[in-house]
Amino acid sequence: MALVRQNGIDLRAGNKHAARQILVTGGAGFLGSHLCDLLLQQGHSVISLDNYFTGSARNLEEASENPQFRAIEHDITDPIPEDLPRFDEIYNLACPASPVHYQMDPLKTALTSAGGVWNVMARARRDNARVFHASTSEVYGDPTVHPQPEGYHGNVNPIGPRACYDEGKRFAETILSDFTRSTGLPVRIARIFNTYGPRMHPEDGRVVSNFIVQALLGRDLTIYGSGRQTRSFCFMDDLIAGFDALMHAPGATAEPVNLGNPHEITVLELAEMVLDMVGGRSRILRLPLPVDDPQRRRPDISRARSVLGWQPRVPLAEGLAATIRYFDRRLSQEDQRARKPLGAEATSPFAAVI
Repeated sequence: MALVRQNGIDLRAGNKHAARQILVTGGAGFLGSHLCDLLLQQGHSVISLDNYFTGSARNLEEASENPQFRAIEHDITDPIPEDLPRFDEIYNLACPASPVHYQMDPLKTALTSAGGVWNVMARARRDNARVFHASTSEVYGDPTVHPQPEGYHGNVNPIGPRACYDEGKRFAETILSDFTRSTGLPVRIARIFNTYGPRMHPEDGRVVSNFIVQALLGRDLTIYGSGRQTRSFCFMDDLIAGFDALMHAPGATAEPVNLGNPHEITVLELAEMVLDMVGGRSRILRLPLPVDDPQRRRPDISRARSVLGWQPRVPLAEGLAATIRYFDRRLSQEDQRARKPLGAEATSPFAAVI
């Protein structure tokens, strides 16, 4: 379901960029795989590096049919292999992005953010490559400014359970900023707000995938806290278009750019919306709010509008419908596998979703 159109432009037919050799770290992930699809559609040669901790070969099935694509298992905390070709561009998306995953090994998460960026910049300097870095709205922590502009320095707890990710991403931005100031290498930093769509990991604990999978399985939808906390959800097609726009905008600098949807709703409203779309008899179950969970999250995208000419286009209902269809198909496939004779795969990865 990779993006092929943005603002009425067919990116496959209307691509004005010369064919490039591109590296995507975290290429087997939710966003990385869609980015690989877009870059291949534009006629580029793409190499994905991924350690498959949260990424999946399933996400690369479409890309793998293209002879211009190559997938390599590699951990970005190790130097990028020297025998790979010279890269014109490097997109750094390598890091687990959901609390469920990044809190499994917090030290590894922090090192992936900081050490991974260092390895990317070392390779970029060798190849004279342009770098795109996927940062996050989590650098704002539990914000005291709303909506959040790029100039806001955030409210992050440096010793809390989310700090491995929040502070890791903040330090990565420091490394990138200092590196580009000292070397002159072009760097682009995107601060990504809540994003959803097909290929989300079903067990990542993020609210959209949680609600959809729970509703499709007829389970209660779990809301943490009152449900009055807000989020702003951007469909992955829009976000990937933002990646492309930021990487190539002539007026862009190393200053971070918020990419997200400024339409803000409560978590409870999202749960009710999913229930209406899926149907069934699921109820809403409230659980305690996690430590340092942000109460409000909404991007100020003024910079993205003015510098990139970018803003999200896909309405929430349309994006949710596409995501529900994806998970419905995936659940059906897993159910069929679970019905195989003894000796075949008999468990579903959805069994642990609550």
